[in-house]
Amino acid sequence: MTSSSSPNNSNRFDVFLSFRGEDTRHTFTDHLYAALRQAGFSTFRDSDDISKGHLLEPEITKAIIDQSKASIVVLSTNYATSTRCLEELVLILEQRRKFDHFVLPVFYRIDPSDVRNQKHSFAVEVEDEGSKWTEGNVNRWKAALTKVSNLSGITIKGSETDCITKIVDTIDSELDVKLVSTPAHLMGMDIRTEYINSWLKNEQSDAQILAICGMGGSGKTTLAKYIYNSHKQNFESSSFLEEIGKHNEQSYSLIALQEQLVTDILGEKTERIPGVSEGTAKIEKALQLKRVLIVLDDINDKDEISTFLGTEAFHTQSKIIITTRLLDVNAWFGSLSWRCHVHEVELLNDDESLKLLSWHAFGSNIPIEGFEDLTFELARYCGGNPLAIEVLGSSLFVNAEDSEKRNSMIEIWRSKLNFLNSQKGDLYSNIQCILHNSFDSLPCTSYKELFLHIAIFFVGEDEDYVGNILEHDWHAKAGIKTLISRCLLTVSRSKKLMMHQLLQDMGRNIVREESKDAAKRTRVWFSDEAYRLLRKGNGSETIEGLALDARKLKKGTKLVTIKTSSLARMEKLKLLQLKFVRVSGSYNNFPGLRWLCWHGCHLEIIPSGLWMNSLVAIDMSYGIIKKFEPPMVLNSLKILNFESCHNLVSVCNLHRTPNLKTLILRECINLTHLCKSHYTKTHSWSRLSISDEVCRPGSGYGQCGRRPRASRK
Repeated sequence: MTSSSSPNNSNRFDVFLSFRGEDTRHTFTDHLYAALRQAGFSTFRDSDDISKGHLLEPEITKAIIDQSKASIVVLSTNYATSTRCLEELVLILEQRRKFDHFVLPVFYRIDPSDVRNQKHSFAVEVEDEGSKWTEGNVNRWKAALTKVSNLSGITIKGSETDCITKIVDTIDSELDVKLVSTPAHLMGMDIRTEYINSWLKNEQSDAQILAICGMGGSGKTTLAKYIYNSHKQNFESSSFLEEIGKHNEQSYSLIALQEQLVTDILGEKTERIPGVSEGTAKIEKALQLKRVLIVLDDINDKDEISTFLGTEAFHTQSKIIITTRLLDVNAWFGSLSWRCHVHEVELLNDDESLKLLSWHAFGSNIPIEGFEDLTFELARYCGGNPLAIEVLGSSLFVNAEDSEKRNSMIEIWRSKLNFLNSQKGDLYSNIQCILHNSFDSLPCTSYKELFLHIAIFFVGEDEDYVGNILEHDWHAKAGIKTLISRCLLTVSRSKKLMMHQLLQDMGRNIVREESKDAAKRTRVWFSDEAYRLLRKGNGSETIEGLALDARKLKKGTKLVTIKTSSLARMEKLKLLQLKFVRVSGSYNNFPGLRWLCWHGCHLEIIPSGLWMNSLVAIDMSYGIIKKFEPPMVLNSLKILNFESCHNLVSVCNLHRTPNLKTLILRECINLTHLCKSHYTKTHSWSRLSISDEVCRPGSGYGQCGRRPRASRK
């Protein structure tokens, strides 16, 4: 074979597929094409609308001669009955003779000797005048069949999956295109890459940088790798720098990455770079020389961008992709000349999740019989997170051919699902390790504490509600923005704080790991643990938050009245959530409380001894309270919630709550008195949000106004 350069050095395709459509298009060739694409090889496959038996269309000829580095010829039973296939083969072998074009024959369930000797379905004969089967054509086709049969190839008789893997490995070895690895089973990539493909092809785009954002494990890096493999051949140079965040603390590690980047751009080994700043300067010069595609994976801050791109303008047709857990990356480019588009990675939908879990658990894209419901529930638990699905599915692998073990495996699956739902264990350390990185990288301790409080007590609560409660001690308003930008938290359209299930579990595991003894942890939320702790009076000064819901106690547990003395040792207690729990004793033991959520409170009035100076929010919903009258000025109080307190008749002395922002009186069907005495003298009514339109400025109520019974909502 002549070793010379191709007529077109910037090949558009890595691989051209030649095959007989009616034999393998929707089976073997389809699977091979998908595997090549997933491995990152740009692959040409003729479209379904090319007429059978016709000579090569111009676009196919061009693909073979000018734009492909290699060809795979799938020789199947009816391959030689198609003049189109035979003409393709002639041109492929001509390309091989003239240029460095690799050809791999695949003998699909046929005997290679039949091709070599033109026997059986590979017998080509001259036909009547007017036919394409002329003597000249037949002789060319016979010679081509003989030549291709003598090339080193792959014969398929058994497992197609193993053979496809071997084919992809062979192409990888022969072409040496320096691709980056991607998972074997990718879901929904064509849909998820549409926008990015369009951006890459648009040389007039106002943004040369694209940020792929998302939570840990959501598939950011996989998406970037898939895009990189698909488009690197369209640029003069390319480079993929992986997991930059892990290298950031060691300068020598950053220098090694800089050296790799310069080498990739220039196409030659660079001299040793003495320091990070020198490396940045060298990169800036290299970026001005060529049209490049660069991926910077796992970027955490603006400084990392500057380290690998500098601050100078680079080639106008270059494209830079970064992956990051942050969403507010545009702030990094405010002082630079570059523009950045933000693309938030889309998690898998239910169908894709089910298929991916099935692939890893069964080796098929559908569950095997008996596992359908369990597979769906486990896939849904993962919330569309590809990493979670892959690790979970792999840990539950079932050999579909081993029917004897199927029943025992079903029980294992059911036990695993129950275990996950119980949230009592260290849930999948591999997954949590990835997610834990997002938590560990938070800039300050208060944000980490904020994350844990939200994960345990406030998922599903109103953003402003949580912000007000946690602002004083944990800088919640700024912290919530940080958690959102790092994809550790989301806000629904209704302004509720939402958190991925795996992130919630991670937060709870972090607290569990503080101590085996619940009394020595910072937060106690599992009701049985909280009940045992309070019943025995074992609370400690480490506890900052406690939740007890009587409805969640184990069956058969007889709930006795909890004594306030059980809380006396919890000197740092700030968050207390009781649901349908009876409490007795002195209420002087809660001097630092910020949040008192006591649903179903059995008291008719708030105890006079309750220290409320630090309270930001009081939630007494579903209780039997009859009257609320603060005994003193409560400067910290911002939220009062008496929803569904059907016995509530009067709310008085609101002038003692000068900073009250929200008063919830929904379903207070017997409320007749709402006192606003002196309220307008201390602050504006317009700043107070009152549910159910209980009161409005200028309503005409006196010192203690009367109102009709509130309508139900």
